[in-house]
Amino acid sequence: MTLLHLCFYSAFTLSSLGLAFHRTHLISALLCLESMMLSMYVALAMWPIQMQAPSSTLLPILMLVFSACEASTGLALLVASTRTHGSDHLHNFNLLKC
Repeated sequence: MTLLHLCFYSAFTLSSLGLAFHRTHLISALLCLESMMLSMYVALAMWPIQMQAPSSTLLPILMLVFSACEASTGLALLVASTRTHGSDHLHNFNLLKC
């Protein structure tokens, strides 16, 4: 395993651990999701360079598009939940109340 792979794996692992253990606010969960997507984007962008492929793939661009859609949906949910519940604390949300 090269140092580059270790950096990508550790960034993805740290952001997934942050998502698992620090779920007090919705904005912190969204930031952890974004850092996971960023580490996956960088890993996919560096993959053709590591494999010495002559052409670049379309997969990193597609992942970047989905990441932008995920970010906009997350921010819309954050605004909507803050307006209805008064805060972005995750323990205030109850899916049974709707």
